[in-house]
Amino acid sequence: MLIVGSSGSGKTTLLNMIGLLDRPTSGTVLIDGVDTSTLNDDQLASFRNSKLGFIFQFSNLLTDLTVLENVILPRKIHGSLEGSEEEAKMLLKTVGLESQLNKFANKVSGGQAQRVAITRALINKPAIVLADEPTGSLDSISAETTVHLLKSLNRKLKQTFIIITHERPQFGEVDKVVTIKDGRILEEEELETSSI
Repeated sequence: MLIVGSSGSGKTTLLNMIGLLDRPTSGTVLIDGVDTSTLNDDQLASFRNSKLGFIFQFSNLLTDLTVLENVILPRKIHGSLEGSEEEAKMLLKTVGLESQLNKFANKVSGGQAQRVAITRALINKPAIVLADEPTGSLDSISAETTVHLLKSLNRKLKQTFIIITHERPQFGEVDKVVTIKDGRILEEEELETSSI
């Protein structure tokens, strides 16, 4: 699903609500049948780490960690390291980065760093992957590769991807587009496709 709209329309605020980074002033956020308004801060953090994956405009990798260590980090925070290295290596192979495992994060290209960030978002097998302008800091070739990768992972892993973008045409066919204006849903378009 894509969320589109002009700057200041409320896209990122909506994503922050879905991502449990901000609490709504009214209404509730239900994820996987859980009313998240009933969770305290510690419960929210644990729920967020286990149920949600985040991809940001900038990869936000920790430069003093290797590619592999960056991907494993959410598992470490979650306290479930068993099998994490093997799973991380498999995911990195899926995104074409098996040869970059031991490189430090600041030694890979921008496009590669974003693929590492995507892999990191998937390591905990989240119910929902949230992406805020995931191609915004990339050149056109890396952006196209990233879009193709996101759509491929969406189909392969059968996970829900919610993507904010200013570049609607870049994503081609998707299953749903929500247009936001002034903090409200202006339009919802359902499409018959198995993509994002």
